[in-house]
Amino acid sequence: MSKELAKTYDPHGLEDRIYQKWIDKKYFHAEVDRSKKPFTIVIPPPNITGQLHMGHALDNTMQDILIRFKRMQGYNALWQPGTDHASIATEVKIIEKLKEEGIDKWELGREKFLERAWDWKKEYGGRIIEQLKKLGSSCDWDRERFTLDEGCNKAVKDVFVKLYDKGYIYRGERIINWCPHCLTSISDAEVEYEDQAGHFWHIRYPFKDGSGHLEVATTRPETLLGDTAVAVHPDDDLFRSFRAIRKSVGQQFCGKRSWHFKNLRFGDFLQLHAVVVNRCHRRPHLVFARTSGKS
Repeated sequence: MSKELAKTYDPHGLEDRIYQKWIDKKYFHAEVDRSKKPFTIVIPPPNITGQLHMGHALDNTMQDILIRFKRMQGYNALWQPGTDHASIATEVKIIEKLKEEGIDKWELGREKFLERAWDWKKEYGGRIIEQLKKLGSSCDWDRERFTLDEGCNKAVKDVFVKLYDKGYIYRGERIINWCPHCLTSISDAEVEYEDQAGHFWHIRYPFKDGSGHLEVATTRPETLLGDTAVAVHPDDDLFRSFRAIRKSVGQQFCGKRSWHFKNLRFGDFLQLHAVVVNRCHRRPHLVFARTSGKS
């Protein structure tokens, strides 16, 4: 008896049923099989800050195509799923939700806040996993992990300790993005920039011998107290005589008199006549200070 096909595709009652069959039959599950060549993809774990977007859909579709293709080629293929804590961003989201409820984070206390954080992970981490399943992602869900699971946490610590012991990683001073509200560092990706109308301030740095001064223009005069050197272009005729006698310049604030007039190239600022170096202000300045031997 023939059945008329629907004029439009209706996924309801079809996709979920087929996908559940795949799960029940363990089609995506992988075990150690030394008779087959292994092929593994570790999913870039989505942050539990919310839900997946179109970028995730595209990225995971490409991974799904690749892992299914490898299975058909006979590989022992594993697509390892998981989610990421994204602690700072997640904390911001939780604090926003607490504010909507009229609750202050600091009054809530550490333990209660952690309970709310794990509740958040359960809600949004679970939502992300369900979204991945709706996409038909052929992950091995028996191996699902979270980056703050005890096993993952311990593995990360072990690896970092081993890398440190071998000298591959080290601790050092770095310029960071500091959030005065959260009182923590944040990544470059979380910094929001805005254009503001500025003003050029012209500052004179007198030579210590009193023979003249060097004038530098800046839009950030507040960084003056952290300045440590002045750099000039090595081929600039304007400073040829200064370079020859290697004059030292002084600064009248805070009694600082230890600056040195440098004739070194300075990264992105080669087109400038002279530039003040403040190693606590920007990364290129810090790199310049270190490479010039004045850290």
